[in-house]
Amino acid sequence: MGMDLELKGRRVLVTAGTRGVGAAVVARFRESGARVVTTARTRPDALPQALFVDADLTTEDGCAAVAAAVGERLGGVDIVVHVLGGSSAPAGGFAALDDAAWYRELHLNLFPAVRLDRALLPGMLAQGAGVIIHVTSIQDRLPLPASTTAYAAAKAALSTYSKSLSKEVTPKGVRVVRVAPGWVETEAAVALAERLARQAGTDYEGGKRIIMDALGGIPLGRPCKPAEVADLIAFLASPRAAAISGTEYVIDGGTIPTA
Repeated sequence: MGMDLELKGRRVLVTAGTRGVGAAVVARFRESGARVVTTARTRPDALPQALFVDADLTTEDGCAAVAAAVGERLGGVDIVVHVLGGSSAPAGGFAALDDAAWYRELHLNLFPAVRLDRALLPGMLAQGAGVIIHVTSIQDRLPLPASTTAYAAAKAALSTYSKSLSKEVTPKGVRVVRVAPGWVETEAAVALAERLARQAGTDYEGGKRIIMDALGGIPLGRPCKPAEVADLIAFLASPRAAAISGTEYVIDGGTIPTA
């Protein structure tokens, strides 16, 4: 991105910032001169301890530890980007989802954002400024019944929570925005495409085509790249987007057929 996003010196928390979209977001903010702390369950060797909090954000204790670390290491926070999410639910439709599977999806895709916002928002409100970005998913409108019902429902809950939060805190100086990616070519997505390719006796491009066909097609002809999602998030978090709050930005290559 060529424009100056005026992010130098901003204090930023990015969840799940060691791989995929999260790692791209961390890199983008650091390139812009922001002070960034990120978190995941395991710290990569290349990431200094001072910039990382190892925590399980599916637990109350993990969220509390991250909130405390943000205060200690950054002295507060200006931007929070909730990237954490995913699904471990089994395939098989609704009948395969027991209570434990539903709880896992909610504890991964909804509660970490709720808990961290609850811990960090008072400081942002006290300073009268801040930005919270919730990474949702196009699956809140385009679920895959065979495998992602619980994940899609959890992301839909996150989206509704985010909209309500924006109405409450935007008048007090804190913007809340959602970013909804479609299929993104992360490490996990590459592994999935390669596995499908092996099963179908085709190459990696054929594996990607299998996934795109399952989504009903991607008019752009390819998945999004993590850096593209990161660029959108960085812009929305910046003063350049000062009039944007309470809305959701889809980045999916045209996958969703209607607005």
